[in-house]
Amino acid sequence: MVYNFFICLYVSAVRLAALFSKKVATMVKGEQEAFAILQQKIDPSARYLWFHAASLGEFEQGRPLMEEIRRLHPEYKLLLTFFSPSGYEVRKDYKGADVVCYLPLDTPRNVHRFMELARPCMAFFIKYEFWKNYLFALKDRKVPVYSVSSIFRPGQVFFRWYGRNYKEVLKCFTHLFVQNEESVRLLREIGVTRTTIVGDTRFDRVLDICRQAKELPLVERFKGNNECTLVAGSSWAPDEDLFIPYFNRHPEMKLIIAPHVISDSHLQEIIGKLTRPVVRYTQATEDSVRKADCLIIDCFGLLSSIYRYGEMAYIGGGFGVSIHNTLEAAVYGIPVIFGPNNRKFMEAQGLKACKGGFEVQGKEDFDRLMDRFLSDYGFLDKGGKKAGNYVRDHAGALEKILKTVVFP
Repeated sequence: MVYNFFICLYVSAVRLAALFSKKVATMVKGEQEAFAILQQKIDPSARYLWFHAASLGEFEQGRPLMEEIRRLHPEYKLLLTFFSPSGYEVRKDYKGADVVCYLPLDTPRNVHRFMELARPCMAFFIKYEFWKNYLFALKDRKVPVYSVSSIFRPGQVFFRWYGRNYKEVLKCFTHLFVQNEESVRLLREIGVTRTTIVGDTRFDRVLDICRQAKELPLVERFKGNNECTLVAGSSWAPDEDLFIPYFNRHPEMKLIIAPHVISDSHLQEIIGKLTRPVVRYTQATEDSVRKADCLIIDCFGLLSSIYRYGEMAYIGGGFGVSIHNTLEAAVYGIPVIFGPNNRKFMEAQGLKACKGGFEVQGKEDFDRLMDRFLSDYGFLDKGGKKAGNYVRDHAGALEKILKTVVFP
């Protein structure tokens, strides 16, 4: 009853926020359309495996599992749901699932209607998202449900005195595939024992991405014979204030910037900070790209392939909310650099521990590290090899999961 009261408050707050936020309004509209999509696209004669990902990052974690199950078990159809617009709006046309829609908010009425329409015979919740009404409905219907690549910390509600009742949702899972030993220990302390440490499926995913990396002729022409190219991925203004001044002072290096925000105003801000020849990817010609020292990627979908052209990578976000995906760069065997806000990311901690990832606190740290990379090839090469080995050594979660899951 208390949970449903707070869900009702949450629904009201979301509806109010939608009046002022385009992103929230998009989510609300998508949730309202979800039932129409289910009514239109669900095949009543088919058996559906339901995958739920909060956003794009969780989708990427679940994607290797979805695609391998689709290959091994073509007798099932796949339903994919998202909570966030940053996941759904990017992947709503994903061909690996038969039906893609938003997940309606976790009210009893929505849950009942969703279950009646979707009728999943198995469910996979990727990393987070522990919606009580959905999980209890799955348990009541005796639908096997798995948590994939989840990670638990002492500060989460399940392990607090006031979360005593909410921890029951974790007992709805048939099995929890977790990333580390601490998660197993925390779950055991509250009576949840159906767990297996498998690591993170993102390691499997980035290896797939690496194998399927696109050839980008314009980027190849830009790089030419340069052996000191820094690729800055998902950068924000505080990140750019770190690496652009250094680049401006070092004519021996080239720079590829794939900013997190590619609005025209942000792109012009970046260009204004540069003192060396620059070209935007969408405006580049064979001639202009050869003459440029900096290439700005002003479109989406290329970054995971572009890292292959760097000798080192800078991952943005570490001077803001949090760093972005370090593994997409590390898989190519290049050292990765990132800001201090990385504590919650196991892969960043692992890369630092193996000396394939490097945390910088500010300009002085960054300059010192780059000076060493540019002057000591052995140090650069060793860091890259350690980063690549870290990714390969931690792959294999997919195989471990599929050995445990029992298909109905």
